[in-house]
Amino acid sequence: MKNISKLILTFVLGTMAFSFQAKAEDFPADIKPLMTKYACSACHKVDTRLVGPAYKDVAKKKYTVDKIVALIAKPQPANWPGYPPMAPMANVPKEDAVKLAKYINSLK
Repeated sequence: MKNISKLILTFVLGTMAFSFQAKAEDFPADIKPLMTKYACSACHKVDTRLVGPAYKDVAKKKYTVDKIVALIAKPQPANWPGYPPMAPMANVPKEDAVKLAKYINSLK
């Protein structure tokens, strides 16, 4: 029941943020399809907090690619106090998660 509540909260907040989501042109051509496919940009922007932290803020944490991949599949809300918990994205294949993680870590 607790996981369902988290998923509902994440969905509601993501839906509310839909009109403020990152624009496709904010992402490199190879990353755009992944951001769309997995709805990442519904909650995250490159340099501005939305529902979740900005990707540049994630990059500042200096997580390894493997750590970001693990956090995509199984988020740890304690890492980001003050943000609603991210829904687990276990449906993201590792290959795609690695591409996303490398992109995030490329941001300054």
